[in-house]
Amino acid sequence: MHHLGLLAHSTGGAALCFLTFCEEGFARTGRHEHPDVTLDYIAFGYSMPAWDAGDYAAVRVTLATSAQRLVRAGADFFVCPDNTAHLALEVPGPDLPLPGLHIAEVVAEQAALQGHTRVGVLGTRYTMDSPLYPRALAAHGIATEFPDADDRHLVNRVVFEELVNGVISDASRNDYLRVIERLAERGCDAVVLACTEIPLLITPDVSPVPTLDSTRLLARAAYDVAVGERAMPDWRGGPL
Repeated sequence: MHHLGLLAHSTGGAALCFLTFCEEGFARTGRHEHPDVTLDYIAFGYSMPAWDAGDYAAVRVTLATSAQRLVRAGADFFVCPDNTAHLALEVPGPDLPLPGLHIAEVVAEQAALQGHTRVGVLGTRYTMDSPLYPRALAAHGIATEFPDADDRHLVNRVVFEELVNGVISDASRNDYLRVIERLAERGCDAVVLACTEIPLLITPDVSPVPTLDSTRLLARAAYDVAVGERAMPDWRGGPL
């Protein structure tokens, strides 16, 4: 088995990814066992000035520091349970010291397996303003839709004012559901929860269209790699 390194960049998403990975062991084996996993987290608040300045290279340096610590802990590969962080991980630079799965690639693969053709994307404003998901989904022939400007503002505000602080609000859940309904009216047959905290707010049983939970999909793909059911990744940061 391979040792997983969780390269964290937000609290709730990292915790949910860790929990899902560990619980996957019992779900598959019936035993309280799973491959080794190490989590490293430099609080994302230290990187917010760089995010706001568009200095993604500086964020990459911080993430690379976590990756180096994961290697020292014995990790063989990493996943980063933070969609926005992948914008920084994709910045050209020295190879990261261990290979990793790319969250958007994992989600796009699953969207294609489920036969989706037009997918809405909810995430931080950084993610929604980026080509991260349009590029990954287009590689599988899937169209991408984003919320309109007002809805993007709402989605981003709830992430940073509530979800990353562990606040789960019925009012915000209803607001998100209205955003998803508007995406469905534009032809979306699924929605990507492309901020790893959003699955804490929106669950499949309440969504008007199927959800693609980036957090849990990444954790299960990581488990597949760790037990040898999926090939070891070869991406070490930089452009795909």
